[in-house]
Amino acid sequence: MKRAKALVVDFYSKSTWCRELEEILNSSDCLARRLQVDSLTSGKLSYVETKLPDTISKFNPALVFLVLSASHLNPGTQLVQKLRQKNPSPSIMAVMEHGKPVEMLELLEAGIDDYITLPLKRMEAIPRVWRLLEHRVAKDDLVFRLKEKLGLQQLIGESLPFLDEIKKIPTVAKCDATVLISGETGTGKELCARAIHYLSPRANKPFIPFNCGAIPTELMENELFGHVQGAFTGASTAQAGLIREANSGSLFLDDIDCLPATSQAKLLRFLQEKEYRQLGSAKVFHADVRVIASTNADLDAAVDEGKLRQDLYYRLNVIPLNLPALRNRREDIPLLAIHFLNKYGPEFQKHVTGIATDAMKMLLLYEWPGNVRELEHVVERAVLFSEHKLIQENDIILQHKKAAKCKMSFKEAKANIEWTHKRKNSHYISMIR
Repeated sequence: MKRAKALVVDFYSKSTWCRELEEILNSSDCLARRLQVDSLTSGKLSYVETKLPDTISKFNPALVFLVLSASHLNPGTQLVQKLRQKNPSPSIMAVMEHGKPVEMLELLEAGIDDYITLPLKRMEAIPRVWRLLEHRVAKDDLVFRLKEKLGLQQLIGESLPFLDEIKKIPTVAKCDATVLISGETGTGKELCARAIHYLSPRANKPFIPFNCGAIPTELMENELFGHVQGAFTGASTAQAGLIREANSGSLFLDDIDCLPATSQAKLLRFLQEKEYRQLGSAKVFHADVRVIASTNADLDAAVDEGKLRQDLYYRLNVIPLNLPALRNRREDIPLLAIHFLNKYGPEFQKHVTGIATDAMKMLLLYEWPGNVRELEHVVERAVLFSEHKLIQENDIILQHKKAAKCKMSFKEAKANIEWTHKRKNSHYISMIR
């Protein structure tokens, strides 16, 4: 079994407690087989605080033990908050000189998982460390098994509204039924469409994306169905069309609500019969194409207003997926932000290691009208222009100032996130079964 990494961080100058804790961890055969222990200690608090980010980054511990005194409570609390921004964040146990309720509450609110008080007692420490390690391994294993089963590593998020939708994708991928993905702009509709395709038996065949709102009405049928040579003035050569290009694969029709009425009947016939005609030709062509459509509009209203054929809507909406807006899955914002930071840091050759608490607070409280795509652009810009190791509040530039007035406070947002995290493990288990 691969051993988990544990880091002992000693904020208490010239103490022997760090060594005592290491000895206790190594004295237990069951823990020694499960843990690889390292330590960071010095007589100077400033050295520990300076050295710690690089140590955490290189060692990547699953468990962190913070040896603290009352005088180091504030830097210890700040460290816990920074560690909680990591993806994935380590389990944290505080080792305290004494256990005043106010101090313990402050650390628990910052995000520690457990604490023990000095002097260290072997029979108390070992069971609590073991319990923390078992919880950590179980949680990591559940998340890994879920993502492995779904095959959706590119879909970042662990919130319940998000997982409720993406857990359907492996089942949807097995069949050829038409899928309609609904969601606001920037929620990841094309990413879901690609996941459906690449988890399906069609994975080694073409995936052809097409934005129905980006093509003039008069060119729509030509793009989809193609034309023969001489079909119209200027048609000096034949064009196959996207449906033929997608044969044996998947055709993703983005912004399906923008499809003009003249093209809706031909698309409906293709969905029903798997056949179509090219412009300028009487010949009937057949194609084996899985159609996945998406929209950010209310298609029920579009049908009522006569903008979308009702029979086409029914054909498209065989399997509906509805992706939640980012403001409805706020617990995923830190995961996504760190993911984008890790993506653009190396690309821009910037040594940005994390996001400061105030900056993360801004991200959590913003309404994100542009959803995940807007968050990515905000983090990308912040990484590019930041002159700090941690993204600061003034590095975050939000375009829609009015949208930044979130109805919930930061405390409420944090409480909502913590409540959701408590429900996750049981939810993971139900999906894996």
